[in-house]
Amino acid sequence: MSNLIRLIGRRLLALPVMVLGVTLLVFVVMSFSSADPARLALGEAASSEALEQYRIDHHLNDPLLTRFWDYLVGLVHGDLGQSFTGVDISRLISDAFPITLQLTLIGLAVAIVIAAILGVVAALYRDRWPDQIIRVVSIACLATPSFWLALLLIQWLTDVPGGAGIFPALITDWIHFSDDPGEYVRQVFLPALAIAVPNIGSLTRVVRTAMVEELDRDYVRTAIGAGIPKRVVVARNVLRNALITPLTVLGLRVGYSMGGAVVIEIIFNIKGMGQLILDGITRNEVNIVQGVSITVALAFIVINIIVDMLYVLVNPRIRSV
Repeated sequence: MSNLIRLIGRRLLALPVMVLGVTLLVFVVMSFSSADPARLALGEAASSEALEQYRIDHHLNDPLLTRFWDYLVGLVHGDLGQSFTGVDISRLISDAFPITLQLTLIGLAVAIVIAAILGVVAALYRDRWPDQIIRVVSIACLATPSFWLALLLIQWLTDVPGGAGIFPALITDWIHFSDDPGEYVRQVFLPALAIAVPNIGSLTRVVRTAMVEELDRDYVRTAIGAGIPKRVVVARNVLRNALITPLTVLGLRVGYSMGGAVVIEIIFNIKGMGQLILDGITRNEVNIVQGVSITVALAFIVINIIVDMLYVLVNPRIRSV
C-alpha cells in the first residue's frame, strides 16, 4: 500500500508542473497575436489617447512575465479575464465546458462498450471469420473522420430535406437530461456517435491485441489443462489482465475525443467549447481563445492523471515496484 501511495503522490506532484507549463505555453503563443485588444474593444474610431489609456488600465503595456503572473494569479482564483463586451470568460466556459465534457464521455462510453465486446470476440475467435469481419469493421471505423461521419449522419438521419427526420440537424437550445431525458438523448445521439466510431476502431484493435497476448500466456494453458472451463478462466483472469493495456490508451483517447468534440459541436451548432472558440477566433477575442485552450489542455492533463492512477490501482505489478 505504501508503494501505491508513493506512486499516486508522484503523479499528483507532477500535476502543478504540467499545469504551469501548459499555461505558460498557451499564454506565450497567444501573446504573439497581431490583434490589438484596445482597438478591438474601443473600435476603429477610438482616439490614440483612449487606446493608450485602455492599454494602461488593462496592463497591456506590462512586460510579458508580469502579465503572465497576473494571469496565473487570476487563474488560481478562477478568473480568466473578460471578453471585449465585458462578459467574464470563466462564466462562458462554465456554461460551455460541461456540454463538451458530456459529449466526450458519452461518445467514449459507447466506444468502450462496443470495442470491449468486439475485441474480446475477435480474440476468442482468432483468425476465424468473426475475427476477420471485426478486423475489417475496426479498420473502417478507424479510417472514418468524425467530421465526415457527422455530415453523413445529418444527411441521412436528421430533419433536413431528404433525411429520415429522427434526430435534429442543428441544436439551437441545449436540453439538460433532467429537464427532458428523451429530447436529451435525441440531441446527443448523433454527435456522440460521430465521436465514438473512430474510437471504436482504435480501442477494438488494442483490446484484441491485449486479449490475444494474455490468452497465449502459460497460466491460461495450465488452468485449462487442469480442467477449469475456458470461459471461467477468461472471465476471472484473462479479461482483467488484458484490459490493463487498453486503460493506458484510454487517457489519450479522452484528449483526442475532446478535441474532436470541439469540431463536432460546430457542425451540430452545439453551444459548447467548439462554438465558443470559433466565436473567439472570428471576433479576434484573444482572451476567449486563450481561456478555452487552457481549459481543454488542463482537462486533458487531469483526465490522464486520473487514468494513470486507475492503472496503478488495477495493476498489482505496478503497485509492487
